[in-house]
Amino acid sequence: MLRELKTFVMIARHGTFAAAGQHVGLTQSAVSAQMRVLEQGLGVRLFDRSGRAALLNAAGRHALPLAEQILALYAQMALPSSAAEWQGELRIGAIATVQTGLLPDALPRFRAAAPRVELKLVPGVSLHLLSQVDAGELDLALLIKPPFELPKELLQVSLAREPFVLIAPLDVEGDDPLRLLAEQPFVRYDRTSFGGRRVSQFLREQRLEVREALELDELEAIVRMVECGLGISLIPRAGLWLQRPTQLRVLELGELTFHRELVAVLRRAQRQPALECLLDCLLATGARGAPYGTE
Repeated sequence: MLRELKTFVMIARHGTFAAAGQHVGLTQSAVSAQMRVLEQGLGVRLFDRSGRAALLNAAGRHALPLAEQILALYAQMALPSSAAEWQGELRIGAIATVQTGLLPDALPRFRAAAPRVELKLVPGVSLHLLSQVDAGELDLALLIKPPFELPKELLQVSLAREPFVLIAPLDVEGDDPLRLLAEQPFVRYDRTSFGGRRVSQFLREQRLEVREALELDELEAIVRMVECGLGISLIPRAGLWLQRPTQLRVLELGELTFHRELVAVLRRAQRQPALECLLDCLLATGARGAPYGTE
């Protein structure tokens, strides 16, 4: 029955019997035969078949996380009990500032504890990384906390909180963040990103209308635009710009300070010694308050 469960999970992830067959090395008719066996064994239908698509019905949605747990438990029967004995690959997705901040501090400790593990680092923005974990394409994603509830099959672990600050060109005078935001051109942290949504929420709460000069999704680029005089911006205190001399003013928000939260996201059914070890290393680095951090 394990092979039928594996095929069932692939159909759920890829949406059609044909696509699932390509990933498990079966013909479409063989996939259909396996699903008949599985549905007969369970006594329920798992899919609403419409054309070429195979959509999970209520029974299928109930069965999917259970099937993943069964497969994960079976796989763990052959796994070593400690990270030091683990051999294999971990696929880690990370937003840009985590790649240059949190991970470089955490990985040497992980390498010492799990020397046989191969790491593959996948860059991306938070929303895309989240979908890759959900699809099983990544073992772990390091991203900004999503502004919505995660599916129950995903586990979210808090790593660190980063305060937002106002940055301004050197020739812009004044220390009142709200006045500067009302008067100066604004370089906006992309409002569709998880971090940018925090900025939009802050502006709404303060009832501020800003004069937008540019909108983009890269912290280092935002810093350079401000240094060159394009406008002011609200960004998290994170990234490589904190580790180099800058040509800008950095104003704390005081009582108005808001944050973005960095989290690790993984599938609950995939927890194993090497992944637990990596999480421990990341948590230890976050607890030290290292200058990490974007999409």
